[in-house]
Amino acid sequence: MKQTKTAIVFGATSGIGKKLAELLLADGYRVAITGRRKECLLELQQAYPDQTIIAQNDIREIASLEDSFNKLASELETIDLIIQSSGVGYTNSKLDWDKEKNTIDTNVLGVTKLYGLAYNLFRKQGKGQLVGISSIASIRGNRFAPGYFASKAYQKAYLESLYLKTKTSKNITITDIRPGFVDTAMALGDGIFWLTPLDKASRQIYTAINKKRRVAYISKRWILIAWVLKIVPAKLLKLAT
Repeated sequence: MKQTKTAIVFGATSGIGKKLAELLLADGYRVAITGRRKECLLELQQAYPDQTIIAQNDIREIASLEDSFNKLASELETIDLIIQSSGVGYTNSKLDWDKEKNTIDTNVLGVTKLYGLAYNLFRKQGKGQLVGISSIASIRGNRFAPGYFASKAYQKAYLESLYLKTKTSKNITITDIRPGFVDTAMALGDGIFWLTPLDKASRQIYTAINKKRRVAYISKRWILIAWVLKIVPAKLLKLAT
């Protein structure tokens, strides 16, 4: 008898996280869905009552995050896939500290804690795939949203560091998803360039997850932008943005 695959999706109440949870459920996974808004979790659970476990949590609350993670790990017994989709972002030209702090607490401290929990669990199991939703923003800085862009650069470096650690854990996969602009609440600003519909972006991400990609740009045409961003001098970037 084929064993049912299991996954945990952090940030499953909306946007990419919710869409990925729905795709996993449609494929027959047993999925633990987490996030701050319990009513959104319950709504998804009602559609898939036999396949879902819900856990309300806030990734910024480090102690409760670990408790929630451990409970889910115990209930699922073996976890094949963990997706980290929680995140916040602000345009913050005036460097308002509350916005910067919330970005750091969520995208850096909370995400680091979760990545560590996931990697150590997979090392104990001897297998598993960790998927982090970082961003095209991870490649360079930005004067309009410095905290957000810096936090995504941190996530990119941390995921790469975990990938390097898999030298001694060959059945662990680390996947870094780097979306461009996707039509969600996280899309910063007006008149956004190359805005990808949520459904299209989520399906491309799901394909990258199934293929166990190391890095995937979403949508695929953002590979070209990433290449340009990596080589353009900061002086030109300063003039262009």
